[in-house]
Amino acid sequence: MQFNGLIYKLSQEIKSLITAFIIVLSIGFYSGLLFVNETSSASPIGIQENYLGNENNEEAIVMKFKKSEREMLSIVHSHILSMSMIFFFVGLLVSITSLKKPLKTFLMIEPFFSVLFTFGGMHLLWKGVLWMKYVVMFSGLLMTLSFTAAIIIILKELHIKKQNH
Repeated sequence: MQFNGLIYKLSQEIKSLITAFIIVLSIGFYSGLLFVNETSSASPIGIQENYLGNENNEEAIVMKFKKSEREMLSIVHSHILSMSMIFFFVGLLVSITSLKKPLKTFLMIEPFFSVLFTFGGMHLLWKGVLWMKYVVMFSGLLMTLSFTAAIIIILKELHIKKQNH
């Protein structure tokens, strides 16, 4: 079965459903990023303090304590499961766009690696591997850029008429 460009052949009802899904999913995704910014200042030291605490920092404005093993397992478990589902559905939608194969494959597969590096990195950071804060920050940024590119492409192809399809 030919999936490339299938998005142009979908009925208007299915296109509307996908559009609504992508918009609501994006609101959830980006509100999560706002939460990350609130809790870690989206900086390497902020990421470290969020998981390891800052009770030794006398200049800290907000006191943070090291997360418990239960908290870390809950964060890692819930985020890996939920984000794998998010990126699976977004990947399915990317698969029916008319992108060239290398870019399409990248946008479909990369987010899964970023999820593992981001949340695996958080766990290793919590275990004391302090340089993982940079891996977490980079992989989180790459995950966000991949998500953003995918949704822009999906929404664009949902709402333009393509010749030859």
